[in-house]
Amino acid sequence: MMKKDLTVSLVQTTLHWHQPAENRALITDLLASALPEKGLTDLIVLPEMFTTGFSMEAESQAETFPGPTLDWMREQAARYDAVVTGSVLTRDGSCFYNRLFWVRPDGSYSAYDKRHLFRLAGEHLVYSAGTSRLLEEWRGWRIRPLICYDLRFPVWSRNDRHDPYDLLLYVANWPQARAEIWKTLLRARAIENMAYTLGVNRLGLDGVGQEYSGQSALLDIHGEYLAQAGNLQTVLTHTLQAGPLEGYREQLPFLLDADDFMLKDCG
Repeated sequence: MMKKDLTVSLVQTTLHWHQPAENRALITDLLASALPEKGLTDLIVLPEMFTTGFSMEAESQAETFPGPTLDWMREQAARYDAVVTGSVLTRDGSCFYNRLFWVRPDGSYSAYDKRHLFRLAGEHLVYSAGTSRLLEEWRGWRIRPLICYDLRFPVWSRNDRHDPYDLLLYVANWPQARAEIWKTLLRARAIENMAYTLGVNRLGLDGVGQEYSGQSALLDIHGEYLAQAGNLQTVLTHTLQAGPLEGYREQLPFLLDADDFMLKDCG
């Protein structure tokens, strides 16, 4: 049986520095305006560290796990009958994580801790790296969510030729200074993995003077743009068609010729 189409909503917005309640309220209003009723989308994707901005001040800013943002994500998931995902600055035990939550309408959730920590910002000195990837099945689609700097590392994003995912997504705070690299790498990951690929980035100026220009986008299996947010504050909603994805893979079975390999234990 062929899978149904999947509607995704990319939330591109400015963020209030170190103000989680204000950011949750901002995104609540954006979603309510763009999605006035339940059932208009299947998946809502928020930026990296969407409650604080990309902060290294984990000691003062991290939410204890589980925390109020996870509760808020559960509320939004139930409200829209959609998965809500994005990353949150999280304290779990004695460690801090840049943790992506994958929250379902029934309140259940999965989590992915960012594997590749951004050395230029000192992220590796503050946060603990994740050791495993996440693969989710949602409404017939297999989806791999990753975080920002992971985009630069194709092995971590690599599709499985024996059991491929359909959608690869990245949540990010990717600076304007490297916007062209963001676009290029998203296209590369889509082409080499033969999967729909999306990247959600933020807008505006953060608390350490870094500028972000958005450029959130959704690409097809050929690396061609299906939808782009440019530099606007918006909720970009688009429906991914299942038929073309499966047809392209039958017509162009490149994944079947991929090399078999195993990642080293990250733990």
